[in-house]
Amino acid sequence: MIMMTERPAEGANQALWSSTIAFTVCFAVWTIFSIVGLGVKDQLGLNETEFGLLIGTPILTGSLTRVVLGVWADQFGGRRVFAGVMIAAAIATFLTSYAHTYEQLLIAALGVGIAGGSFSVGVTYVSKFYPKEKQGLALGIFGAGNVGAAVTKFLAPFVMVAMGWQAVAQIWAGAIGLTAVLFLLFTKEDPEQRGRAKSGHKAASMGNQLAVLKNLQVWRFALYYFFVFGAFVALALWLPRYLMGVYNLDVKTAGMLAAFYSVPASLFRIYGGKLSDRYGARSVLYVTFAISVLCTFMLSYPPTTYIIEGVRGPITFRTEMGLIPFLVTIFVLGFFMSLGKAAVFKHIPVYYPNHVGAVGGLVGMVGGLGGFILPLAFGALNDLTGVWTSCFVLLFVLVSIALVWMHFAVRQMERSAQRRGEAALVPELPEMQGFGEPGVEAPPRRAGPIADWRPEDEDFWRSRGKAIARRNLGISTYCLMLSFAVWMVWSVVVARLPAIGFDFTTDQLFWLAALPGLSGATLRIFYAFLVPIFGGRLWTTLSTASLLIPAFGIGYAVQSPDTPYLIFLVLALLCGLGGGNFASSMANISYFFPKAEKGNALALNAGLGNLGVSVMQFLVPVVVTMGLFGALGGQAQVASDGTQLWMQNAGFVWVPFVMLGAIAAWFGMNDILSAKSSFADQSAIFGRLHTWLMCWLYTGTFGTFIGMSAGFPLLAKLVFPDVNALKYAFVGPLLGAISRAATGWVSDRYGGARVSFWVFVVQIVAIVGMIWFLDARSFPGFFSMVLLLFIASGVGNASTFQMVPGIMRREIDRTEPALPEPQRRAQAERESAAVIGFTSAIAAYGAFYIPKAYGSSIQMTGAADTALWGFLVFYLSCAALTWFAYSGPRGVLRDLERKPALRSAAAVPA
Repeated sequence: MIMMTERPAEGANQALWSSTIAFTVCFAVWTIFSIVGLGVKDQLGLNETEFGLLIGTPILTGSLTRVVLGVWADQFGGRRVFAGVMIAAAIATFLTSYAHTYEQLLIAALGVGIAGGSFSVGVTYVSKFYPKEKQGLALGIFGAGNVGAAVTKFLAPFVMVAMGWQAVAQIWAGAIGLTAVLFLLFTKEDPEQRGRAKSGHKAASMGNQLAVLKNLQVWRFALYYFFVFGAFVALALWLPRYLMGVYNLDVKTAGMLAAFYSVPASLFRIYGGKLSDRYGARSVLYVTFAISVLCTFMLSYPPTTYIIEGVRGPITFRTEMGLIPFLVTIFVLGFFMSLGKAAVFKHIPVYYPNHVGAVGGLVGMVGGLGGFILPLAFGALNDLTGVWTSCFVLLFVLVSIALVWMHFAVRQMERSAQRRGEAALVPELPEMQGFGEPGVEAPPRRAGPIADWRPEDEDFWRSRGKAIARRNLGISTYCLMLSFAVWMVWSVVVARLPAIGFDFTTDQLFWLAALPGLSGATLRIFYAFLVPIFGGRLWTTLSTASLLIPAFGIGYAVQSPDTPYLIFLVLALLCGLGGGNFASSMANISYFFPKAEKGNALALNAGLGNLGVSVMQFLVPVVVTMGLFGALGGQAQVASDGTQLWMQNAGFVWVPFVMLGAIAAWFGMNDILSAKSSFADQSAIFGRLHTWLMCWLYTGTFGTFIGMSAGFPLLAKLVFPDVNALKYAFVGPLLGAISRAATGWVSDRYGGARVSFWVFVVQIVAIVGMIWFLDARSFPGFFSMVLLLFIASGVGNASTFQMVPGIMRREIDRTEPALPEPQRRAQAERESAAVIGFTSAIAAYGAFYIPKAYGSSIQMTGAADTALWGFLVFYLSCAALTWFAYSGPRGVLRDLERKPALRSAAAVPA
């Protein structure tokens, strides 16, 4: 057994830093052919496939030797094996300079590749000095030796240009030989080796060491490492060639720019180890794979020229990723891959403390094989397809398979553990069988689903539940605010498009402002039922990350007036991804809080989330006037009045905030296992008449809020062209959001139905005032009525949802009297939550019909009056329905609202 203590063993620091420096030099030698190969390619006239085989051959040797070298490090001690590997690599590298033919170079590359086998030796050696609580960070520091690839990319091109590729091989050989001598001088044997020397015990045999490889978990780790490490090595080798071929750079510039990928992908491995120690490796891997899917998808899209047969003739436009966006995307990809590399190796010494060499060797071998196979595949794909980005298509497929496979394995494992009553013992990384080698207990998960959740238990709530619930509420509110901002961004963007050269008609502009509401409302119908199925943590992470698609899309599309209207329509529909998030966010947060605090929590989540509209309408007009992102953001557009505008900032400004929100959701939120249910369990609401009546009423409140948010900026721009209405557009949504968050107590005290009735009366007055002041051409009067409408709609958003629990309780009591009272209460709560989500979906169509009604009215009559008269009739119907069905003498809620003592404490304004 490895003797571990809570403190690192004697000599741990010297072993760690010496090993890290040695591994850095080994990695620099291991990837030497990525630069030397460029000189050889021109000298020998190699094709792409031959070049890929040459630079991949050292990776093959380094990978295949890792298992044997790892076992030898366990048997004979990592110190002496590490030094031996470096000396052998030094000899092979020096002899490479005397190779003259392609065949000789391939044989030399096989010898150079032994330097890559040092990884499994170092993992075995370093892990024996540290307790399991600190092994993630220690191995992360050691793994940062991957930066040796950047050293070669940066220095080797200068040496090769000045002295020839043979000099590179000779200098690198001298460096690794010297490092081997210094390594022996400054390190000592690991604690296990010293213990065996004192006791006289022999190391385990090769067969005993390799027997553990039958565990399926080992191969699962190897699959993950094939991408996070293998793809890293492959890209480190391939990027110089890619940059020279795609962006026509010289070898020195390509080598230096390739370091922008290699450096962060290596150094941030240290941070990945720290995150794995703190949050768990599974969480780190989920984020790694998700971000990698997004990055490789963006990198996969080749430069493309589109020709669309338009009404007035062909429309041509081109899409391609420039050098700077490419480098930024590669940087992000390298960062998250480095986190994933640390996450995989975090658990090997924990699960397999007696077989670190064998397991680490196999996982490292498979990852290293990725570094051999993938460059070869990249070259072959180039020869077969003639498309440079085909390499990223392959990586996109690979990481997508890894993500999907891991997720389904995790879900299967969690369900199995839950059935056994062992949900709390689910380990950090997924596995189909076994929790490591016999006698080793897997560490419990620190983040993820919560099996025991009792918010109504005062002791539980005070000691543990409140902190968890508030953390989830804070993150959810932040993500929801971003969702509303992205959802409504077109309401500001469309008003500026004509000024920067886009020749769109008034009706087309209103369609762009309206379509996000249409798609957002439609998505809410589905989102309302997804949290109980997938879990709030995962769904919040994915739905927040999905906002990156329209944010990036808008940023690229608005930079060229040649971008077809069809592209803008698609982006407007994609902005609806933000609108759909409201339904899932509300459903998720409702499960965290007790009845006494549920209403206030949901009011805060929704009300502060609605602030995203105001934040967007205030921020976007400001950021489009400045070069916020410098060269990364693209060139400015010159408006018709001669001013410079950076309209792309309207999309790009949300990218860092969305990334932060998605990461915070994954690492900071939880799933409540007891909230899981199927769609069938929630579908009973569609047979309830009151579901559809509440959809009508909530459309009158929230539909007004979101529809006026989307339509007012463009409406004011058209009917009051002399007024810069964009400066004031954020005020209405701001007041509506504040009134929504601050007035839930009014409905709790006086009754939601009564408050809703008077809300509709005020909205009727506001609409009449808007018509009056519009005809009088008075912007101050018109704007004051708009603000009154926003305030009233905010109050109504809370009051209409406050009605739902009481209505559904009465309905369940009436239709299912035979059920025991506890079951009737549970059914009412379940259906109330479903009704809240569904009505929010239907009401969100206001973001479509209000802007579209304005546009159609102006197009047909030349004025917006017709649309406003239509809204007046609608509000009259809402007031009448509220009176006759709920608050009047025969209303369902009349008795309940006039008996405060009987009023449910479960009111949920949202």
